[in-house]
Amino acid sequence: MAAITAALVKELRETTGAGMMDCKKALVETDGDMNKAIDYLREKGLSKAAKKSGRIAAEGLVRLAFTADGTKAAAIEVNSESDFVAKNPEFIEFVEKLADITLNLEDGSCENCLKKAEFANGETVEAVLVNKIATIGENMNIRRIAKCHTPGVKYVGYLHQGGRIGVIVGLKTEASVEEVTTVGKDVAMQICSMRPQFVDESGIDEEYMAHEKEVILAQALNENNQLPEDKRKPQAIVEKMIQGRLKKQLKEVCLVDQAFVKNGEMNVKQYVDSVAKELGKSIEVVEMVRFEVGEGLEKKQENFAEEVAKQMAQ
Repeated sequence: MAAITAALVKELRETTGAGMMDCKKALVETDGDMNKAIDYLREKGLSKAAKKSGRIAAEGLVRLAFTADGTKAAAIEVNSESDFVAKNPEFIEFVEKLADITLNLEDGSCENCLKKAEFANGETVEAVLVNKIATIGENMNIRRIAKCHTPGVKYVGYLHQGGRIGVIVGLKTEASVEEVTTVGKDVAMQICSMRPQFVDESGIDEEYMAHEKEVILAQALNENNQLPEDKRKPQAIVEKMIQGRLKKQLKEVCLVDQAFVKNGEMNVKQYVDSVAKELGKSIEVVEMVRFEVGEGLEKKQENFAEEVAKQMAQ
């Protein structure tokens, strides 16, 4: 069994919003497994969190690149140790150049393919990266890249907070990229702020669906069992409750079903359809990429006072 530390309890509390003692109990019941503890709290109705959110700690920059006609797009995240370096003009120029190279990669869309690609004057991206680390004096790494190039799709992007978050949205349409730039940016901003996990229900993987059904079932049964015996709902009603809650959950994680942030009276699909009607050309959201700097990474937290105390003790 993993040690249930105060730091672990604090992390679970920040992730779920549940009470301190509930978090401690959840960790004890699940042998310190954070993911299982989150599910435990959800099943008991003690957590409002739909999923565990990654702790954003690492610094760096996200950049996007597009062809002029919007038929190809690329995204890249490059990490640095400090925010100071992330704002360095030399670093920014480097990441922008890498985004352009990623856009034009011919032999694949993986980080290793990018590292082997030519940066300039015969030097590889990897060689230039090593040199940047030496000259800037801080570790950097290409964390992830994405390439988008589906026939019949136009790509539009949005950068938030100077490159802390980058979003690409793919619209299947016969319209030009200029005609769909506004609607594309609106949808990209939706993705940026609301963090959908899937474009629509057809993209939901079976593992996610099975997991959500299991959690919602346990939650509903737990609530039903807490009622006095004469007020407990029959199995058929409980099953209907499960379906209703699952449908509500899917609306929160599927982009096209989310309430449109700029007009809460319609969902994203209805907004896109309204623009398509005005344009006289069909538009369908079919792809999305969302990169947030340091998402899911945890940077080591230095405690200066503790470090000084250790040195004095030595």
